[in-house]
Amino acid sequence: MAAVGNSCFASVFLAPHENVVLKKKKASPYNHVMVSKNSSRLNKIHCKLPESEIEESPRSQIVTKSKNKMEEYNTAMKRMMRNPYEYHHDLGMNYTVITDNVIVGSQPQKPEDIDHLKQEENVAYILNLQQDNDVEYWGIDLQSIVKRCRELGIRHMRRPARDFDPDSLRNGLPKAVSSLEWAISEGKGKVYVHCTAGLGRAPAVAIAYMFWFCGMNLNRAYETLTSKRPCGPNKRAIRGATYDLAKNDPWKEPFESLPEYAFEDIADWERNLIQERVRSLRGT
Repeated sequence: MAAVGNSCFASVFLAPHENVVLKKKKASPYNHVMVSKNSSRLNKIHCKLPESEIEESPRSQIVTKSKNKMEEYNTAMKRMMRNPYEYHHDLGMNYTVITDNVIVGSQPQKPEDIDHLKQEENVAYILNLQQDNDVEYWGIDLQSIVKRCRELGIRHMRRPARDFDPDSLRNGLPKAVSSLEWAISEGKGKVYVHCTAGLGRAPAVAIAYMFWFCGMNLNRAYETLTSKRPCGPNKRAIRGATYDLAKNDPWKEPFESLPEYAFEDIADWERNLIQERVRSLRGT
C-alpha cells in the first residue's frame, strides 16, 4: 500500500501493564500509512503482536478473539474474491493516497482516526461503503465517528454494498461513484473512500471513477490504483456497471454473454452518457 511521505515501521509488543516498546525493522517495499489502534498519538507504524509475548489475561483474550475474527474474514475474502490479500484489523486504519483528491483505505475505527484524516490529509468527505452488519462485526462505534465528522466539518456519506458480492457491487457502483464525483467537484478537500479492509469495494469505486470520468480505459485505471495499493477489486463488477450505464438499446446482447474483455474500454459517446447518468443520481 503506497502513501505520501515516509512512514515509520516498527514491531509493537504488548504485555499486560507495560508500555509500548518500538523496535525498528527493515524497510518494506511499500510505504504504508498505518494509524495504530493502540496509540493515542496516531503514529504511523506497522504493528505486529507475537503470540509468544502475550500472556493469558483479559487483554490477551480480546486479542485472540480479534485474531479469530480476522482469520475468519480473510478466509472468506480469499475464497470469495480469489485474491491473496489480507486485512489486519489489529493494526488500525490504513490507507493510500491514490490521486490529489482521492484516498482509499480501511474503516476508521475510532473518532481519533477522523482527526488524523482531517489534520494530516485534509479530508473533507468520507464515503463509507459498509453495510451495518460489517460495522457491527468489528465492533465499531459508527455514531461516534459520524459525530466527530460533523464536529470537524467532514461530510460523511454512505453507499452500502454487500461484501464479497460482485452483483451487489455492480448494482451499487453508479450511486457510489456519483457521490464520489460530486464530492470531488465540490473541491473542499480530499475524499476518503473506505469499505472494511479497503481491498475490494472501495478501490472498485475509485477505479470506476477514474474509468468513467478521467479518460482512462479500465485496465489503465485498475493498474494505476493497484500499483499504489495492492488489492484485488472485482473487475467484472466494474465492467458490468459500465455496461448497465452505457446500454441504451433494449435489444442489446446481455452482459453475461459478452466476452471477458467487453467494456474494458468505451467510446466517447458512451463515456458522456455514463457521466450524464451518474450525475443524475446525485442525492438519490
